[in-house]
Amino acid sequence: MTTRPGQPPAGRGEPGPSTPARARELLRNGFGLIGPRHSRHSVSVEQLDALALPIGDDGVVIGVNAEGGPAVLGLNRPTPYDVVLIGGLWTVQVIALRAAATGARVAVETGRPQAWMQMVHAMGGGQNGLAVYEVGRVPPQGTSAGTPVLVVRDCGMRPPRGRVTSGPWQAVLTLLPYLSPVAPRLVRQARLVGVQRVSPDEAAELGRTMALPRAEMDALPGLSDGLTLWCSDRDRQYVMTRPTDAEIGLLGMPRRMD
Repeated sequence: MTTRPGQPPAGRGEPGPSTPARARELLRNGFGLIGPRHSRHSVSVEQLDALALPIGDDGVVIGVNAEGGPAVLGLNRPTPYDVVLIGGLWTVQVIALRAAATGARVAVETGRPQAWMQMVHAMGGGQNGLAVYEVGRVPPQGTSAGTPVLVVRDCGMRPPRGRVTSGPWQAVLTLLPYLSPVAPRLVRQARLVGVQRVSPDEAAELGRTMALPRAEMDALPGLSDGLTLWCSDRDRQYVMTRPTDAEIGLLGMPRRMD
């Protein structure tokens, strides 16, 4: 039978000390300290509007919005997340660079690996967060909260169904240079859709598929290079992607055509 410091042995069947009594006992014998006690802080519902808290989405800064504030794309999520961009390779490569800079691994599935080689070499030959694979050859990435992955699908106008799909901590960004017969299906399945400059006919089709207001549908054929209309179920906003000096040196200036 063991005894506690400063406490006589308890007889068989006798109840031990309560939790508060044991805490006092530990304190007396130097086995622990009771922390400070404070009253709870609370505000009324009427006072909530007075609070200004710096809370924002955690992700990749892809540009500035119409108000001049940072536009953040939250790619690292515990749930599947599919993004479709109808636009140019330049914008996708900027997003991939910035995603890698935040600590995500980027796996590129592409039919034009030569278009990505300059990025691969600049990032250490694929050892620093970016790897390029042939179409249909992307291996399982082994994602986790500590090692999120962005899969970029640069597979042309008719990308085949991917072997590696979106999942926890693995977002998939599919690039479509133009509309194609598979575009409506991909757009409907995506959580987020970006649209850059398209032809008037493509704008009209996208307007029907995405239920865009007439003003935004009419604006799509005239969007400048680097400007993207990003659309989710609940929100639409224009984002201008402005490259850094390092990105200009590596990828050049913003452009819609490749």
